This record gives sequence, C-alpha cells and structure tokens, in this order.
Amino acid sequence: MDKLNILLAVVLSFGTASAASLGVVQTEGGSVQGRNIPLGFFRSVEVFKGIPFAAKPGTFEKPHPHPGWDGVLKATKFAQRCLQISLLQTSSFGSEDCLYLNIWVPHGRQVSSDLPVMIWIYGGGFLGGGSMGANFLNNYLYSGQEIADKGSVIVVSVGYRVGTLGFLSTGDSRLPGNYGLWDQHAAIAWVSRNIRSFGGDPGNITIFGESAGGASVSFQTLSPHNKGLFKRAISQSGVAFCPWAMNRNPRKTAEEVAEKVGCPIDDSLVACLKLIDAATLVMAAPRIQLGSPDSPGVLNMLLAPVVDGDFLPDQPEKLFHNTADIDYLSGVNNMDGHLFTSKDISSIGDKNQETSVEDVKRLLGAYTKETGQAGFEVAFSEYSSNWGSTPTR
Repeated sequence: MDKLNILLAVVLSFGTASAASLGVVQTEGGSVQGRNIPLGFFRSVEVFKGIPFAAKPGTFEKPHPHPGWDGVLKATKFAQRCLQISLLQTSSFGSEDCLYLNIWVPHGRQVSSDLPVMIWIYGGGFLGGGSMGANFLNNYLYSGQEIADKGSVIVVSVGYRVGTLGFLSTGDSRLPGNYGLWDQHAAIAWVSRNIRSFGGDPGNITIFGESAGGASVSFQTLSPHNKGLFKRAISQSGVAFCPWAMNRNPRKTAEEVAEKVGCPIDDSLVACLKLIDAATLVMAAPRIQLGSPDSPGVLNMLLAPVVDGDFLPDQPEKLFHNTADIDYLSGVNNMDGHLFTSKDISSIGDKNQETSVEDVKRLLGAYTKETGQAGFEVAFSEYSSNWGSTPTR
C-alpha cells in the first residue's frame, strides 16, 4: 500500500509539474510574466496581476494609452484600487494610478488557445469597490481562479475610477463626467486587442458585473463606443434603468462638491476643481444618508453616470439599437442591497422584529416612483408572489 501511495504521489507530482505555461507574454505595452498556480493533474491557472491598460489618468480626463515599459513586467502583485472614500465615509484610500487589470488563464496538458473571455466589473455604488486584492478581513472576493479553472474561460478583472474622480459632472461639455465608464471601456478595448496573446478569443468576450458593476455592464452595451468589442453581457443586480444608476441633476452635485472645496459657483468652477488635490475631491463626495421606506438611502448616491452626449449620447431607452448584436442576460443576486434596505426598514436588520407589509409597500413605492402605479404593481407582485395570506419575515 505504501508503494502504491508513493507511486501515486510521483505521478501527481509529475502531472502538476508538467502543467502548461504561457511564460513571457507580449502585449502592446511590453512583455509581461505572471505566476503559474498548479491545481492538480495536468491542470493549472496562470495569473497575471497589475497589468496597466491605460496611463495614470488626469483629473476629470478620459483615460489615455499607456506609454509602455522596458524589459519584462513581473505581473505578480495587485495594483492599488482607485482612490475612494472609505466605507464609513471618514477617510480616503487608494491611488490615482489605478487603471490596471488582472488575468486568470486556465491550462491543461497544452497551453490554452481560443478560450472564451469574461471581463468582471465590480460594484460599489459608483463610490467605491475594487478588484485589486483583499476586501473585508483579507478576503479576496473577486479572484477569477475558480471560474477560470471550472469554466475553462479566461477571467479578467479591471480597475476603474469611482466617486468624485469617476463620476462628477456639471451636465455639460465642461465637465461631462462618466470617467469611470470610459475607464471600463478602455479596459474592454485593451482586452479585445491583446487577449489573443494570453490564449483568448477576442471574438468571444463577455462582460459581467454586479450592482453598480451590473449597471455599468448595461451602460457599456448601450454605448456606441463599444461596437464589436464584446459578444455577450451579464448584469447582476443592476441595470441602466435602476433609479439609483443615473444622476439626472449632475450640476447640483457638482456645485455641492465645489462649495465643500472652496471653489466658486461660476464659470471658473471646473478650472478650480481641477486644481484641487484628488484626495480632497474624494472626501467632498455627497454623503450617503440613512434612508427610510419613503426615501431609500440608495437614492442618495448622487455620483453616477449621466447622459453626456458622447459615451451616452442619449437617454438609455433611446440607445437600444447599439445592443442589437449583443447577447444579454440580467438577474438579481440573493441578498443584494440588504446593506441599504436594512437601514431603510430597520426591522429587516433585527431578527427579533417583524417587518410590516406596509413598510415594504412604501419602500417599493419609492423605488418605482418614476414608473408610477404600473411599475409599483409589477414590483410588489414579484416580491409578494410567494408570501401567502399572512406573510411574515
């Protein structure tokens, strides 16, 4: 029996050691080398962390091409996430230099080729979030390793600007906004141009995301700038038509930020804002207040995409012609939004309290205010379809 175990260990060791590897990969910016992670018998995932897809962005500017680098970039460490306000809204962290992406490539006996590609866009209310390393308690939520291995797909996660730096807008051409969406687009375009070198099929790219990331995916399908860059899209718990996904009065938000940082509310507003330190701008973001059933906290997220006449040339409902060639799937993740809803209806966050049907109706009424009674009835019917005659929490 011992001999059999030894023989099996030798075979497994040989299979692991013999897993294929891309080695040094040539991209448009230069050469990169990742790390190969053995997973089993002739199976591995090769991980590339912190590859720049654009240069360090200027304040309130669209992303620019990266100038490239000399030698081989050791892509083995995550870059910093984009500069953002903390969860408690008391400090900022991250970096302005944050337009990087990460790639997971699965291999078997041979180096992979022509694999489908999935690009992940994280959520965070357009105010925070990131796919660059640890999240809460060192738990890395967005590793692409398992999806890559089990799904035989290449997984890419990207960074994009959030908060004031990503979505502040005056509602006109002086400060059009949507810089975070432009970052996402730049990453998608980079993947389309370079992923073949990693064994991916640029003709079979799917973008997917959750919450604000799901809404971002929806916006990416609607923009004319993405024509031909991806084939499929998946929105989880967020689309362009969510009441929190767009700011329809961005000028008011810009003036609020300007007042906080000491800029005048006149023709010099934008020029003044561009001179303000980035961390100061981040901390000037409108605070998300605790909500109520009649005024949900999620509707206080005022830094969000806008109709800018460029990335989004019109209202979302008038841009569906841009999605004709894209397969699209949308849905809702279990418990998504609980963080906000438990503040809107306090009993939801308390196991010892019952939540009244009336409170749920008031909350759904606030969410469907723009769609009127018909929208409310559809929403309430969906949420109450399995409640029975005497619903409880």
